[in-house]
This record gives sequence, C-alpha cells and structure tokens, in this order.
Amino acid sequence: PMLIDMRKVDRLIDLWLDEDCNYFDLTAKIMVDDGAVASFGMNAREPVVLSGLPIAELIFRKLDPGCSFETARKDGDRVEAGVTFATVTGNAQALLTAERVALNLVQRMSGIAGVTAEYVKEIEGTGAFLVDTRKTTPGLRMLEKYAVTCGGGRNHRLGLDNGIMLKDNHIAVAGSITAAVARAKALAPVLTKIEVECDRLEQVREALEAGADVIMLDNMTNEAMREAVAWVAGRVPLECSGGVRLDTIRGKAETGVDFISVGRITQSAPCVDIGLDEA
Repeated sequence: PMLIDMRKVDRLIDLWLDEDCNYFDLTAKIMVDDGAVASFGMNAREPVVLSGLPIAELIFRKLDPGCSFETARKDGDRVEAGVTFATVTGNAQALLTAERVALNLVQRMSGIAGVTAEYVKEIEGTGAFLVDTRKTTPGLRMLEKYAVTCGGGRNHRLGLDNGIMLKDNHIAVAGSITAAVARAKALAPVLTKIEVECDRLEQVREALEAGADVIMLDNMTNEAMREAVAWVAGRVPLECSGGVRLDTIRGKAETGVDFISVGRITQSAPCVDIGLDEA
C-alpha cells in the first residue's frame, strides 16, 4: 500500500507546478491549440524499478482533470529498456505543461527503488532487513521513503516524532546511556520505542540492561557485531548502521543483525532515464 498522505501530495504538486510554470507555459500556449488532444507514452530508456506512477497521474490530472492515465505496469515492477509502462491522453497543452514535473518525480522515485532493490538482493537469505534513514531530499521524504518500499526495503523513522533515537550527543547531555534511557522511558508516549546508538560493546551491554527496545551498532566491525549478536541473543533487535555499501552489506548481514540502515539508497540514488513520447 502507498503509505502516503495524499493531502500533502496535492499541496506539493501545486508547489512543483508553480515552480516550473509560474504564470503559464509560454511554449505550449503559443505552439498548441487550446482544444488539441494528444496521447503520450511513458517509456523506460533503461532498466528500471518503477515507483511514483500514482503521483504522476495526479500531476497530469491537476492540469487536466479529465485526462486518461492507463498503466501497463505498477509500482514495484521491474521493466526493461524500451517498455512503455503508462499512457496519458488528454488536453495537449496541459499534458505538455505537466510533463517535466511528472517525469522528474518518477525518475527520482524509480531511481531510489532500483538502488534499494540492488541492496535487498545482496542480503537475500540472511534474515536481515534493509531499512532507510532520514537522509532524504527536503520536501520529498514521504515519497522517497515510499520509493524504498517499492524496491523491497522497509522504512525506519519517517520523522523525528516516530520514535526516540538516543545518539552520542543525547547520551553525553544526559550523562550516560542508563540515565538517557531512564529519562526517555519516563516521558515518552507509552507506545514509543527507544533505540540507543552504540559504537562499543560495553555500550551495548549498558543499553540492554537499561531497557532499550532497539540497539544500533554504529560503525562497528563485523567481528564486533557478531559478538554483540551472540551476547544479546535475540532479546532486542539489533540495527547495523554506518558506511554500509553495496559491496560490504552482505558481510554485515551475515553477522546476524536484524536491520541494516543505508543512507545511500535515498541520499545517493541517481535518477533513471524515463521519457514521454507521442503515442
């Protein structure tokens, strides 16, 4: 399912179109008759994992509410180069004005979905889950995190209000992991989980004894993570984080951790090449 607030998407689309169009699309107004109707296909120009098709439809419908948007594929599908996966038909002026905004979103979201799928494939069979981070494009987090799910990943915190993560600076201010967890437990809403970031094995022990719900193993070696996994013995979930790359994620997953968080799948994902061509 799309875990997206469509009210917010609607507001975002207005901002995107205002940014690109300002008063009006000068080229479309001059070159295309007001009543002209056209049909365009969205085409993959390289292999892609699709994400954002419902958002593209909303963008086109914002300028032409009566347009037809037909899909031959769905979000999460892998398509090869040359495949036409959606066709939009309607007022030519409106569709040409919306074209770039719609393509930009699908290219960005599909790029994230594709990179995510590569990481997920690398850890198949290990039992570990790939999760994202808050390293997202300002204003696009909701959509980028949805794109992660299209690639087979899972979401970490959607925002700062989704859970408590006690990092080194929070712990330093509180005085210790024990004191930080105690304060969080005393004041947090009752259903809120508390995660503690640890970069040393002795911190893992303290976090577990303090009652942390999740422990992050931050920038630890694989050997240290295996030791942490053995000592915790499934009492709380363990998350591996820090500097994870496609060529190192398998080894980290094989330590026995439950989650591996990767900022690169959103922060560094390239946009894929998708075109809109006359059908």
